[in-house]
Amino acid sequence: MSSTSRTSFLHTLSEHKVLLLAVPTLLVLAALFVIGRQSEKAPATVAAPDTAQAVSSTTPAGSGQIDPNQKQAIEQIIKDYLVKNPEILVEVQGALEAKLEKEHADRLKVAIAENAKELFRHPNASVAGDPDGDITVVEFFDYNCGYCKRGLDDVAKLVESDPKVRVVFKELPILSKESTEAARVALAAKNQGKYWELHRALLKARGQANEASALKLAEELGLDMEQLKTDMDSDEIKDEIAQSEALAQKMGVNGTPYFLVGDRSIPGAPQNLYEQLSTHVDELRKQGCSFC
Repeated sequence: MSSTSRTSFLHTLSEHKVLLLAVPTLLVLAALFVIGRQSEKAPATVAAPDTAQAVSSTTPAGSGQIDPNQKQAIEQIIKDYLVKNPEILVEVQGALEAKLEKEHADRLKVAIAENAKELFRHPNASVAGDPDGDITVVEFFDYNCGYCKRGLDDVAKLVESDPKVRVVFKELPILSKESTEAARVALAAKNQGKYWELHRALLKARGQANEASALKLAEELGLDMEQLKTDMDSDEIKDEIAQSEALAQKMGVNGTPYFLVGDRSIPGAPQNLYEQLSTHVDELRKQGCSFC
């Protein structure tokens, strides 16, 4: 699988994981819903006709078990009802998605609060924009991620249009060892004050980002290459990448790019990424944010 294909898969998984999780639960809920609807139509003291007949004809009194014939009869009732009322599936799916999204948002808020300093105000963070900005945006990314490349212009637009915003970049090289190589070079460039410049150059470049391509871009930017090569192999940089990966795991980040603005998240790179980022920044600026 190519880098672009892997990136697309991770992005799609991130955006649609709620639907993937929902399928088995959806069927169970639909079954319970239909049986409930059938029961509601029957007299209060009598089971729904079809269901009652299935139970009485196939289950020994007091056995408390469902035999294969009864199971088949109930399944047929459910199938017939859903075929006649397919909108119920949409209704149940929508409710389940809303529930899962709320649970995810609640877990995310807790994780952000517990890791706020490392996320937003780490002393050695890779930063663009105002180093002392009032609102911090965090991006987890991979240099070989096609969606990260697509989102670069929106991130740059935010930095250029808002003089008070602060963007922190968390290296998450999950696609290949070449991504890790490029990340090490970029972090080494930070020691020479050129992280943002090399970061943009790597994401704008065509082809695969790796050590060779990153070093070539760094040389074009005028970096001290001898110092860069020494720094990129340091334990400090290896530890920084490992810490970002561990932080992503704590936050439940399983694809790139992934943005955090305060306690709000934006997975992937939607077409209106700049609008979403700037709106969240403006709202948090008005409301106040104790950790971002």
